Amino acid sequence: MDQHNIILTVNGVRRALTVAPNELLLNVLRDRLFLTGPKYGCGVAECGACSILANGKLMLACMTLAATADGWDIVTAEGLAKDGVLTDVQQAFIDAGALQCGFCTPGMVIAATALLDENPTPTEDEIRDYMRGNLCRCTGYSFIVEAVRASSIK
Repeated sequence: MDQHNIILTVNGVRRALTVAPNELLLNVLRDRLFLTGPKYGCGVAECGACSILANGKLMLACMTLAATADGWDIVTAEGLAKDGVLTDVQQAFIDAGALQCGFCTPGMVIAATALLDENPTPTEDEIRDYMRGNLCRCTGYSFIVEAVRASSIK
């Protein structure tokens, strides 16, 4: 198989990589760049555990070929905090107790960040609708909605 040379900016760091044509962006982020925020959950775009921001838009890394991401600016949960200071969304998840087991948390925080970038003051129904693509195994949705609402007020 032909290899593809790509350049990504991941969490503010420019990366030059050689990827296989069938290599998933999720695997590049986790296995080659050692970022554990995006998780492999379902592999079929149903759970949101692999959520990232790509050029400022919410995207599922498990459904994206790395070769197509050439030139993209990618942010994972690890790249949200600046100089050790959590974002309002991250802090709100802590304050609301929306962490529980933590498996879904990075994807939820990324999705909530994308929502608030698009709609800074969503209603509860808008929050629930937007976050529906991210599944929580612990059924902590009320705490997650509370965290998103709290961070939208700030």
